[in-house]
Amino acid sequence: MRKALATCLILFIAAFAFATGIEEAAELGTEENPIIWALVPSGETQAILAGADELAAMLEEETGYVFEAIVAADYAGVIEALSSDPPSAHMAALNTFGAILASERGVAEVGLIAVRRGDPFYGGQFVVAADSGIESVADLAGKTFARPDPNSTSGWVVPSIVMQANGVDPDTDLLEVVDAGGHSGVISAVYNGSADAGASFVDARGSISDDNPDVNDRVLVLEEYGPIPNDGIQYSTEMPAEMRAAITQAFLNIADTEEGVAAMFSVYEWDEIIEQDDSFYDPFRQVLEAAGVDLSDFLD
Repeated sequence: MRKALATCLILFIAAFAFATGIEEAAELGTEENPIIWALVPSGETQAILAGADELAAMLEEETGYVFEAIVAADYAGVIEALSSDPPSAHMAALNTFGAILASERGVAEVGLIAVRRGDPFYGGQFVVAADSGIESVADLAGKTFARPDPNSTSGWVVPSIVMQANGVDPDTDLLEVVDAGGHSGVISAVYNGSADAGASFVDARGSISDDNPDVNDRVLVLEEYGPIPNDGIQYSTEMPAEMRAAITQAFLNIADTEEGVAAMFSVYEWDEIIEQDDSFYDPFRQVLEAAGVDLSDFLD
């Protein structure tokens, strides 16, 4: 009798668990639980996503894992996705400063660094409207300034340091700061007159030149700065080591093919990708520290 009651109890618990949806989570990298790759809106979102989808398909073929690429609304959104419990993003393509913030928070580690035109570093630029009368960084005081995002390395963090070195406090001396949603958005804002000046990577003007062939006449480069370590691929600290290693090798294999290089270029204009760890960003961390940048302000 007791055995029969125990059997009935087990069956009841199993039925209850099934009915209420209490079941073990599907294995990561499967159709039911794909690896979410979160990207930042550095350029035109649909173009980024199209290239990322191509790369995701190549990664699936190389690894056997299932991937899903998404483009977040902003840089902070990707870090929050990595920080959730469980993570709602398992790998990312963060910019330099975003990667440092994610590392400081303990939610992501660098695995790969992008190379453009043979260089794992890049430069930034101040741009101004041709009719703005701005001739130096000091002249930015009292002007409307466009940035890609509050956590953009070349579009806000570094130019803020440069402005301070030239006597301009970006928090109090700028008339208005416009969040343009990406580097191409910065160029568009200066081009169409909604901002007097802005900052982007070198040379983001090409991102809107097809539709605006006179962009280089209407949007002028005021000053360049750098070098800045390139962006790359980061992995959630929750991702198993063997999965991370397989994905890293898959990226390196893909980067050796013409199709792979074309897909990488369409996402963020990557020509190549190299394996690196978090220490790659240490010299830039020292620059931020020397400039008095408090990472905790951004982590909040």
